[in-house]
Amino acid sequence: IQKLCDRVASSTLLDDRRDAVRALKSLSKKYRLEVGIQAMEHLIHVLQTDRSDSEIIGYALDTLYNVISNDLEEEEQEENLPKQVDNLGSQFTEIFIKQQENVTLLLTLVEEFDFHVRWPGVKLLTSLLKQQGPQVQQIILVSPMGVSRLMDLLADSREVIRNDGVLLLQQLTKSNAAIQKIVAFENAFERLLDIITEEGNSDGGIVVEDCLLLLQNLLKNNNSNQNFFKEGSYIQRMKPWFEVGDDNCGWSAQKVTNLHLMLQLVRVLVSPTNPPGATSSCQKAMFHCGLLEQLCTILMATGVPADILTETINTVSEVIRGCQMNQDYFASVNAPSNPPRPAIVVLLMSMVNERQPFVLRCAVLYCFQCFLYKNQKGQGEIVSTLLPSTIDATGNSVSAGQLLCGGLFSTDSLSNWCAAVALAHALQENATLKEQLLRVQLATSIGNPPVSLLQQCTNILSQGSKVQTRVGLLILLCTWLSNCSIAVTHFLHNPANIPFLTGQIAENLGEEEQLVQGLCALLLGISIYYNDNSLENYRKEKLKQLIEKRIGRENFIEKLGFISKHELYSRAAQKPQPSFSSPDHMMFDHEFTKLVKELEGVISKAIYKSSEEDKKEEEVKKTLEQHDNIVTHYKKVIREQDQELEELKQRINTLTSQNEQLQATVTQQVSQIQQHKDQYNLLKVQLGKDTQHHNSHSDTFQMNGIQVEEVSKLKEELEEWKNKHELLQGQIREKDSVIEKLKSSQLEMGTTDQSSQTSKSGGLEHNNELQKELEMLRSQIQLQSTEISKLQIENQKLQVMNTTADPVFGDSGATAANNSELEGRLQQEIRELKSEVKALSEEKESLKQHLDSSSSTVAILQDEKSKLQQEVAESKKEQDDLLVLLADQDQKLSALKIKLKDLGVPVEDEDDIESGDQGDEDEDGDEEEQD
Repeated sequence: IQKLCDRVASSTLLDDRRDAVRALKSLSKKYRLEVGIQAMEHLIHVLQTDRSDSEIIGYALDTLYNVISNDLEEEEQEENLPKQVDNLGSQFTEIFIKQQENVTLLLTLVEEFDFHVRWPGVKLLTSLLKQQGPQVQQIILVSPMGVSRLMDLLADSREVIRNDGVLLLQQLTKSNAAIQKIVAFENAFERLLDIITEEGNSDGGIVVEDCLLLLQNLLKNNNSNQNFFKEGSYIQRMKPWFEVGDDNCGWSAQKVTNLHLMLQLVRVLVSPTNPPGATSSCQKAMFHCGLLEQLCTILMATGVPADILTETINTVSEVIRGCQMNQDYFASVNAPSNPPRPAIVVLLMSMVNERQPFVLRCAVLYCFQCFLYKNQKGQGEIVSTLLPSTIDATGNSVSAGQLLCGGLFSTDSLSNWCAAVALAHALQENATLKEQLLRVQLATSIGNPPVSLLQQCTNILSQGSKVQTRVGLLILLCTWLSNCSIAVTHFLHNPANIPFLTGQIAENLGEEEQLVQGLCALLLGISIYYNDNSLENYRKEKLKQLIEKRIGRENFIEKLGFISKHELYSRAAQKPQPSFSSPDHMMFDHEFTKLVKELEGVISKAIYKSSEEDKKEEEVKKTLEQHDNIVTHYKKVIREQDQELEELKQRINTLTSQNEQLQATVTQQVSQIQQHKDQYNLLKVQLGKDTQHHNSHSDTFQMNGIQVEEVSKLKEELEEWKNKHELLQGQIREKDSVIEKLKSSQLEMGTTDQSSQTSKSGGLEHNNELQKELEMLRSQIQLQSTEISKLQIENQKLQVMNTTADPVFGDSGATAANNSELEGRLQQEIRELKSEVKALSEEKESLKQHLDSSSSTVAILQDEKSKLQQEVAESKKEQDDLLVLLADQDQKLSALKIKLKDLGVPVEDEDDIESGDQGDEDEDGDEEEQD
């Protein structure tokens, strides 16, 4: 080895050095110590200087791996050798990593693509991490891009390197949250899930197992990575893992291992130790993507191996724990039996069946506890199956309550304990159900009257059964009686109970019975602490006197302390899941340990208080309760007033918005009315123009529907004037003929005048008469001529009017047709204009009415607004008065608390109480969100 080391150090030829390193490699397995001591420095020098030759680098890495690694041949392992080997590998690793540059150099070599360099480099780095994990992790963490370089191994196309890369990352991510985060954000989840899918999910080989172990490292107790996993929708990609199919015959050992790890990975995401918000969001995501449904399918399937079934039950338990939506779904799951039975009933049948494996029964109990955790609806459904009104009289189906009662009173002590604890969880933090359970009656035997469930539990307790049975019954009774005065009264009503408890506590029994004594002391303490003094013989003071006489206060407190000092108590207090190495160790429940922790101190104080202190405490309690009631009342009033204020504000806002809308509507309608007015005026103007146009054709022709009558009247008048004209013409012609006759007679009279003198005087007289008559006739003719001229002028005017009206009112066929057509068009246009005017007027009227109604609505709203503002002012004034009252009450409370503290009574600060209440409210809020 020394010669080979010298050759490596001094040879100038690369081939010589390579041969020497190859020889060292062959010796390194058998002579680890010698090669490690003498050659390590030279091998590191080769890694630094001969980077160009991949072969010598590969040999050097293999040699270092053989020296540092503890993977020896089986035949070389002896009984005392492994411990020495562990120390040897750890020492060589410490020497190697003393110089941090060596690890950085190794990271650089791992980047090489050459298989003969990369693969041994990965193996060597993995071995270093196994030996000195935290130190190597720190060196890799501080080296630039150290973790990112190693992540590239998952993308290597050569499966050997990829698989060893997974093993390397397993070691790298152990117990180092910083590296876990870097690896997760380097897209590790995507790559690992792809590998699992490529390898065939649960049917894959050991590579799937390695990937699942790496995923567990990344997610366990790392809230940041869990959130990243959920936000990246990787939970949805877990669903195909559990699609195992109906042919459950092919369960290889590797498949069982893979499925077991997959279930554990689901549990990591919904572990009760995670922050409640993160757990809740993962539970919801598992429900929505169908993962919970797939798990329930495995749960109800046949042929599933027992350990897979057990782990599936535990997984389902944590997926539904505290999530109302998931709990409701689980309650609806039915087993594929005939007739179908609820999954809860089928699981409870396994729990109370003593032939089932112990771990399976523990898992079912955990599942039942998780189903009832913060699930008042589920608790009510379970208890309701025990109540007389809901029990199935036909007996065709077995209910959860009947199974629990059967388990509670069976001969198997483990069934007794499981059923008692399960029933205690159905009553957890639910005072209503504790009271309802007092109604449950049991038929013990034929002919005997029924016995209450509480009575039956105390009867079995007093019969001296197995320790496990008695512990289970005492856990049930303590849970039932705590914070329920009515149940305490029922318990004390049985005269045998208190003597039995005092007898059990007072006896000096062996170590096995100490736990029972402690629980009996707790039950007696609960009977005192939650006693409302309704039974005269069992008042608080009398019970304390009984303890003083029969047991002794110090002895009672000592026995009470046996519970929390018990080894199994501290185990159960660690986590909610019941995990016991054997059935005999199944004594305590996680939720019950919380109850003990809560009650132990207050019971100890209650025992030492005197009657006067009790009375004072009662008075103070009553006063505090009164004050609390007053405060609660005022808080309620303030809350209601705040609510009313909010409602009034909302109402004001809505009324304001309505008012604004109505005002906008009014302004819009006003503008519309104005538009209609403008249109109406335009139409009137257009109508006036049309009438002027028609008047240009006829002076008397008007657009008002009366022109036809006027035309007919004018025609009649024209005809009359024509007839008069003709009559006057006839008269004129007659007068002319008379004048002509007179003229001719005058001439004849002139010729005959000379012939006769005797007749001259008579002729003159006759002539004068004729002259007078002629003058008269001439004057008449003159008058008639003036009248005729007037008539002619009028006739001419009428003829002019007639000629101008002839195109419309002519007598010929063409003019008649034109006249009728024009007349029809005019009448139609007139009708349309009239209807439009009428519609506009109606619309105007309706808009006026709408305007009036909206203005009245606005006035009403303004009145309401003023009233509401007045109410708001009054309520604010009331609120100020209430705040003043509250301040007075707070001062009184603080004074009373000071008195209590002076009396030695522990008083919790209001801030602590409120912070506790706030926490509870937050948890309730989370549940409601899940709902």
